[in-house]
Amino acid sequence: MVPTKLVLLSSWLPTRAWYRGDGEPDLRIAGGFRLDDPGGEVGIEFMAITDHAAELAWAYHVPLTYRASPLAGADEGLVGTALHGVLGKRWIYDAARDPVAVAEIVALLAGRAKPQAQSESGTSDPTVAIHAAETIIPTNEFGPAQESLSYTDIPVGQRAVRLHRLLDATGAPAEACGSGYVIAPWRTAEGAAARSVFLSFAERPRER
Repeated sequence: MVPTKLVLLSSWLPTRAWYRGDGEPDLRIAGGFRLDDPGGEVGIEFMAITDHAAELAWAYHVPLTYRASPLAGADEGLVGTALHGVLGKRWIYDAARDPVAVAEIVALLAGRAKPQAQSESGTSDPTVAIHAAETIIPTNEFGPAQESLSYTDIPVGQRAVRLHRLLDATGAPAEACGSGYVIAPWRTAEGAAARSVFLSFAERPRER
């Protein structure tokens, strides 16, 4: 893609409430996985990226969607546009603002979707661990995404989908996530293998 995803994210990331750097980041891809859109129209990717601009290298979870045309009403979630060598112009969005991605995240947390390899088409990723929710969660009752200093919550029915934005190499306690969470591998700035919670269900945030 031109510009690359990392170039676009270098401008977008510092505008987020959960960005911990100071100034322009120096980003590297550190892992991730994908989900398939049942409609075959939207690319859905969950990226782990590390920021090497400061002495303390922060790691972030940045889920993105890729579309062939603009998503109506989602200007706030637009990361940027890029030209793909085969697919042409692509509109790239923060997945928290894309209803197709949110529906597939719910399906993943419910055990109805399978994670796919980040760089191999049609290949499942067995390194991603899914602890499916015990309750049925609707996939068509979404509220607007709400940002915090470490995660993004999307109201879904009586619960919320939580995108864990800061990746902790020590591993967050899985039991703290309650029912329904996804753990995936990534690599620290030093190259060490790590596993962290990327997605979970949470208590629905209060209305503001």
